[in-house]
Amino acid sequence: MNADDDGKSRGYASPACSMHEIDPAYMGLTAPAPSKEWITEWRRGKRQRLIEERSSLVDQTQRDSLTAALIARLDTVVTDVAGKRVSLYWPFKGEPDLRGWMASVNAAGGTCLLPVVTAKGQPLTFRAWKQGEKLERGVWNILFPANGPEQIPDIVIAPLVGFDHDCYRLGYGGGFFDRTLAHLGRAPLVIGVGFSQQAIATIHPLPHDIPMDVIVTDSEVRYRETTLRPSPNI
Repeated sequence: MNADDDGKSRGYASPACSMHEIDPAYMGLTAPAPSKEWITEWRRGKRQRLIEERSSLVDQTQRDSLTAALIARLDTVVTDVAGKRVSLYWPFKGEPDLRGWMASVNAAGGTCLLPVVTAKGQPLTFRAWKQGEKLERGVWNILFPANGPEQIPDIVIAPLVGFDHDCYRLGYGGGFFDRTLAHLGRAPLVIGVGFSQQAIATIHPLPHDIPMDVIVTDSEVRYRETTLRPSPNI
């Protein structure tokens, strides 16, 4: 610091350090990782926006076209369902409607399963179902098989709210799919399905998040880097 002739201080000779105003990446530093609380809040907002955007696809011709393109790509991943147990879902909040594809799985000798929420904080169970069998309404008013036997899936097809380039899935926030996949005794092939507009840069994955093996949309099939592409008989 400098002083006037009368000995009184008149401030710094040069400006104070302003490193705190500079992007850490510019300084060669690593930005702090976002907190779990920040990620939870960020996901809440991102989830709402993505659901609204998906639900805005009100033109049925456009929706049917996108869904048909998705199914065509799904058929290149799941090419032989005979004897396989395939978990799907009942469409909800603008999700791609794969009920027609479910019927084709049954016709080809596969068994379709629908997930059932048994309790908050618990893994999903899966019950067999085919067209014409009784359904009941459960959590979020979603239909599930009333009487189908419980089975373990060979293939799990999970609807996406959002997804990133590392095949992590943004869901509805209940953690049911992650909890279920961690609970299953043997790992099924896990396929996330959604529309291409649901892609985001990252979901900011947390330790409990389990990536999909494959993401299928109306415009691409994206395999996770560590996933071996399935044989034609998967």
